[in-house]
Amino acid sequence: MDLSTTTVSSKHELLGDLLKQVSRLFYTTLVVVPANVRDQVGLAYLFARAADTIADTELIDRSCRLGFLNRFRAQFLGEQPDWAQIRTIQQAVGPLQQVSAERTLLERLDECFRLSLTCSPDDRRRIQRVMTTLTQGMEMDLSTFPGTSVADLTALKTFDELDRYTYYVAGCVGEFWTGLMCAHRKALADWDIQRMSEVGVRFGKGLQLTNIVKDIAHDLRKGRCYIPEMMLDEAGLKPQDLLQPTNLPRFKPVLRTLVRSAVEHLDQGWLYTMAIPRYETRLRLACMWPILSAGESLKLVLNSPDLLNPAVKVKIPRSKVYQIVGMTTGTAACGYAGTAYWGHLRKQIV
Repeated sequence: MDLSTTTVSSKHELLGDLLKQVSRLFYTTLVVVPANVRDQVGLAYLFARAADTIADTELIDRSCRLGFLNRFRAQFLGEQPDWAQIRTIQQAVGPLQQVSAERTLLERLDECFRLSLTCSPDDRRRIQRVMTTLTQGMEMDLSTFPGTSVADLTALKTFDELDRYTYYVAGCVGEFWTGLMCAHRKALADWDIQRMSEVGVRFGKGLQLTNIVKDIAHDLRKGRCYIPEMMLDEAGLKPQDLLQPTNLPRFKPVLRTLVRSAVEHLDQGWLYTMAIPRYETRLRLACMWPILSAGESLKLVLNSPDLLNPAVKVKIPRSKVYQIVGMTTGTAACGYAGTAYWGHLRKQIV
């Protein structure tokens, strides 16, 4: 197979135009990532979104989605992709997509795999590892939550189960990011990869916990309660009780516990960020932005009287995002200014 003509013609389209269509927010963050690691991060993101699209295609029976997800995961377990299996996934799932960007992504999935073959062997292995883990999280989602509405509302059982889930769908990205950056950025050559990977896992878990508490009302309507039953039991609540917005005061103690856990993880993320030398400004910014945005989101979560109301979306305004980007960029990712911002923010949360 001639990879050169395919990759030269499609690399810019896949990692530029298509990535921007799939997620303008992620694309904006990716632009700040150093050039010699940008393609690997962008490609891994496209693979993750493809897997997510497969898992979320409700027009396909749940057991079939699990089957397609397993076929997709299998492409990251060997040296060469199985092109016939990839075509099967494309033909079965692609035409069912209502979002044009996701349909295009699946239509060009084979090109993504061809592009991955041009990565160095070590970078391919990093992408393979993170995709194997991420798809385990998606499989856990499909296996744990049997339905798509409140009629089938199901909750995770324990905090350990929640912790495992946040590792699968976000913590593992911290490992991927650490290994990739240490391999390609000389400034991080002296990092203890094992130790910093563990800190990176905490970073990812903090971001995912933030998403979970922020999107709770929306997830409940899809039959998914990521708040462990064990924690709800301690507050005298059942998952179904969270469907009533008036139960927010009773839920607040559980919410505060989860928010504290998220902040503790994000504290580790901030230590991770400050361990990056200041002259690696782009890397610092790529870490600062999600942490500070998550902190602002957690502040909204704790103060929102409508957290359990599905008609109200808890989301930081675009002006706040611009403020974060402006402050951190304007100070060239200065640790003193950034740490002061994070410290002031976390005091308003915990």
